[in-house]
Amino acid sequence: MRRSTDPKASTSERYRQFAEVEATGMSACYEAWARAVAQDPAVIALIDRLPAPKRQPNLVFSAARYCGAEVGEYRPFAEWLHENWSRVDTVCRSHATQTNEAGRCAVLLPALGTLTGPIALIEVGASAGLCLHPDRYSYRYVDPAGGVRRMLHPATGPSPVVLDCVASGTVPLPDDLPEVVWRAGIDLNPLDVTRQDDVDWLTALIWPEHADRRERLLAAVAVARQEPVRIVRGDLNEQVTALVAQAPAGSTVVVFHTAVLLYLDEDERARFADTMASLPARWLSNEGQGLVPGVLERLAEPPRSSSDFVLALDGVPVAFTQPHGRSIHWLTTSAES
Repeated sequence: MRRSTDPKASTSERYRQFAEVEATGMSACYEAWARAVAQDPAVIALIDRLPAPKRQPNLVFSAARYCGAEVGEYRPFAEWLHENWSRVDTVCRSHATQTNEAGRCAVLLPALGTLTGPIALIEVGASAGLCLHPDRYSYRYVDPAGGVRRMLHPATGPSPVVLDCVASGTVPLPDDLPEVVWRAGIDLNPLDVTRQDDVDWLTALIWPEHADRRERLLAAVAVARQEPVRIVRGDLNEQVTALVAQAPAGSTVVVFHTAVLLYLDEDERARFADTMASLPARWLSNEGQGLVPGVLERLAEPPRSSSDFVLALDGVPVAFTQPHGRSIHWLTTSAES
């Protein structure tokens, strides 16, 4: 099971866990910073001034970079942090980690392609809504050896956003992109693609070494600005039922989310799962292992990596995915419980 950073652990332990579990293999800079913070009482004392939920390593590091901290060795970073803590503190308190990775559409698309259309999309934890435009991006699926398996474009032609994804197993790659007739989202703090400050925050949330993701983000923002989507401010458990009811008649309503449930406690996750089971909608989840109630127990084969997400449709696991959408491995069977 993939472990996530325990919000109840001490700050030192949270940063050590982040380095070992989340940053390893994803960001050499963040791994080094987190390991060093875990052993730096002076920096920990700064971070401990924040409310516990705001001490999250990715939030603190992103806030620092948003305020101008340079990527590099830890000691200059720690010195900068001491000199600029009041600014970082303000950003941490007013912002949240809400990475909006359009690349995740590449692992959602095969599941969406199995559904009958037209489709009404609702994303919970939508951030700026970039994942609500799967029909406006181009996709290049390749096999593990690099051979192109499928290239897909919007009906209007190639998109400036091209999502590359390694596909293994019997992935049901669609012949065409879905017909999306309605789209909306829910977020505690919606971001606006037309506001440069919000775009700058989304950019700061991308980990230092991921230059391709920064380029993709800006291209996806340009696409989203052509038709900004409605994102309702509020808690997903409080808003999802009403939003499903607003979807147009005759459409297949799909409620989806990715990397969202780790921010809910166990009771909130269970409540959301119960709600989804009762709604006239398909439920597409793409979350870390063990976060969607009942999904881990239905796996017929073990995850390939502790960092894999599990893609599930209506609570049934269908694939393992790379957290940022870089790869998908389709499961041949799913064990029902």
